Amino acid sequence: MTPAESRALPAPHPEAAADSAELVNYRTPAGLFAGPPALAAPTTAPAEPEAPADPETPAEPEAPADPETLAGPGAPAESETPAESAVPTRAWWRRWTRRRQHLAVGGLFLLAALWVTSRIWLDPSGRVASLYTGDPAQVQFFLAHSVRVVLHGEYPFYTEQFNYPDGVNLMANTAVLALGIPMVPVTLLFGPAVSFVVLVTLGLAGTAMAWYLMLSRHLVRTPLAAAVGGWFCGFSPAMLSHASWHPNIISQFLLPFIVWRVLVLTRSGKPVRDGALLALLVTAQAFINEEILLFTALACGVFLLAVLAQEPARWQAAWRPLGVGVVTCALLAGALLAYPLYVQFAGPMAYHGLSDAVKDYGNDIAAFFAPGSPTLGGNQRANINLAPNYSEENAFFGWSLSMLAIGIVVWLRRELIVRALAVTGVFFAVLSLGERVSWWDRELITGPWQWLVHLPLLDAVVPTRFGLITSVVIGLLLALAVERAWALRPADRRTVHVLTAAGLAFALLPIAPMPLRMVSRPPVPDFITADRWRAYVGPDQTLVPIPVPSMGNTHGMRWAAATNLDFKIPGGYFLAPRNGNTGDAGRFGGRPSGVGQMLEEVATTGRTPKLDDRQRRRFADELRHWRAAILVLPVRQQNAEPLRRTVEELVGPGRQELDVWVWDVRTLTDRSV
Repeated sequence: MTPAESRALPAPHPEAAADSAELVNYRTPAGLFAGPPALAAPTTAPAEPEAPADPETPAEPEAPADPETLAGPGAPAESETPAESAVPTRAWWRRWTRRRQHLAVGGLFLLAALWVTSRIWLDPSGRVASLYTGDPAQVQFFLAHSVRVVLHGEYPFYTEQFNYPDGVNLMANTAVLALGIPMVPVTLLFGPAVSFVVLVTLGLAGTAMAWYLMLSRHLVRTPLAAAVGGWFCGFSPAMLSHASWHPNIISQFLLPFIVWRVLVLTRSGKPVRDGALLALLVTAQAFINEEILLFTALACGVFLLAVLAQEPARWQAAWRPLGVGVVTCALLAGALLAYPLYVQFAGPMAYHGLSDAVKDYGNDIAAFFAPGSPTLGGNQRANINLAPNYSEENAFFGWSLSMLAIGIVVWLRRELIVRALAVTGVFFAVLSLGERVSWWDRELITGPWQWLVHLPLLDAVVPTRFGLITSVVIGLLLALAVERAWALRPADRRTVHVLTAAGLAFALLPIAPMPLRMVSRPPVPDFITADRWRAYVGPDQTLVPIPVPSMGNTHGMRWAAATNLDFKIPGGYFLAPRNGNTGDAGRFGGRPSGVGQMLEEVATTGRTPKLDDRQRRRFADELRHWRAAILVLPVRQQNAEPLRRTVEELVGPGRQELDVWVWDVRTLTDRSV
């Protein structure tokens, strides 16, 4: 180690003398493997790290700092050798200052999340994302299911409350139990629509705050650097893209701590304990989103391999604690998740592999250089061919940030962590291109994903979402760049700070978050909220919304969610095996319904079809299969009149009750008749 390298290492905290493992776990920035160099320490110091810290930037309480910083910007020079009696007071003041910093940063993130979700907060029940309204309705249905799990002890991993009588395997769908169960009080008091927007708001702010806390304690010392990294991890264009539809994907607040615990294992003095802690985090994340958990595991693996490829000697000291910790984690997490995973892969309505509709989802290369749609510089129409849809814009960094990220890697290329992060980000950016690599919607070559898509577990991955890993990598690179820039000691430090802030503004302003676009949606009918349906529907019967619930018609799922799933419905929006046969490849929705598809077409086009007796008998058979009690058509439904005439031709006249048309079909579907 050169003298410059020795000086670049962070000085040990006094408490670290008792246990060298704790030095890595809590005091060094992302320490990795045995050996003195910390992961974040530059291989060749770009500046003189021993220079005094900027008085304007409060130091982290756990990390050693210049005595001038500890005493404050106006402290006299004598404070470099304070009396021992002053040490407790100064430590208390530093801790209080740091807590206020954390609160201020957390408040900023929360305000940003409220800004992003401001339009849906105006009317959570009556507003929804402008496109693809099925995902919010599905999440609200799952939130209502969590209420039944807590209040009625309902089975958490499978339900017949939709897609009756086949049911839905909730472990094979994103049932968000780890989010829905804590939200039960909110769902009971205010409804699942409010719970949904609360989860979106806290998911964005919580993810940003979690990365900020992890970065500020283990990677960088400058609060601004940690705040910039946390900001981008929580409010990147990819996160904003998913915010309107997928709170399970944006709720990544456990991921920084999972990554941290994995790195801790490489130098742990207590690998069994640390492996057990990692197992608890893994188990919790599995009930938020398994796909994001898989991405985290893959990213950690690629990052560690990139480090070892550059410095193989580190493996000698790292393999034993890492191996023991990983085995402990696998055994404990495997025991906790064994039964839920059995239900997911071998239980009723389990499927293998995703629908062909999403297997081909990939990013266009141009998507990495365009700003995301929900950002200041975004253009939804311009992005139409660069991503599978608006809810899957998993890149979209803009030209300025893409160029800045490349510049950061070139500038800090001598640092081990930067090179490893660059390898990780590029690797997953390439995978996110999918099976066919394209440039502005023109296919160029076959992508490497084509050879991975059929592997176990990977066959259930949406490839475009690998871009989420690249987003986190860029956030970490931004934090490191700000940290290194703030540590430079030229003659005019203020100029360096101004240039750093200008560079951040140039890169981040075009992708600054904007309020999510919302449109109005029909309210839940008074017939449902006033419980008038209870006079018709028994425990083993269904209420059939018209049109029948499907991927494109999810209003019936919202009706059921508004009653905490007190009645069953046929169909719905979910993943299930084709034709309802457990073990088949997955598809969206249950068994194909000929009459359901016909009613969906009427709702879309307004054209009434010509019906014959065969179609009437088929509809009657489907109603018996669903054990239907009533058919319900809202008066304000789009193309309500053509739908009403079509249903009357199928089952006879209905009657209006409050704000819906009702057809009582119990005599038609009663199996005892």
